[in-house]
Amino acid sequence: MSLPSPVQIKEANAHLVAVHRRVSELERRLDVAERTVREQAESLIRKDEQLRAALQEVSEAKEREIAYLHEKLCKSEETIQKFQSLVKEKDGLIQQLRHRSQLLDNICKSRPLLDNLLSFISEAERLGPVTGGMDLAMGRAILDELAESNCSPDRVPNHQDFSLSEDDLDDQDLDETMFGTTV
Repeated sequence: MSLPSPVQIKEANAHLVAVHRRVSELERRLDVAERTVREQAESLIRKDEQLRAALQEVSEAKEREIAYLHEKLCKSEETIQKFQSLVKEKDGLIQQLRHRSQLLDNICKSRPLLDNLLSFISEAERLGPVTGGMDLAMGRAILDELAESNCSPDRVPNHQDFSLSEDDLDDQDLDETMFGTTV
């Protein structure tokens, strides 16, 4: 075997130095890459933990909101039930008041008849008891007057504008006392 020449040795040494530098460079780059990968892995683990915590927080917030909305829904349903029963009660009251209003309208329409009846009763009380025989002509006149009076339901005038005045209200007590009747 022949020994290599000094040029070949120099070239081989230069080649070994270049390979060594290249290996050192690659090892350095490998260390940097491993450090980067490790840092990225740690960063991903931290981000994953943060995302899991955020997801847990969102999930808990969602559950709290669902519970709050469910409670609010139940309260709203209770309120609706209360309002429905109140409306039903008010409808019944309206029906009662409507019936009473119709009765009052009928009473107001009948007031002229009642006034005529009271005036006839007053006149009869003033006349006192019959002491003798009644004149036939006088009896017919009274019957004719009653027939022409407003006692007939067919002759009730329209009294939609009727209202009691203060004098009427004051005279009611007087009428009850004078005639001994109650209205």
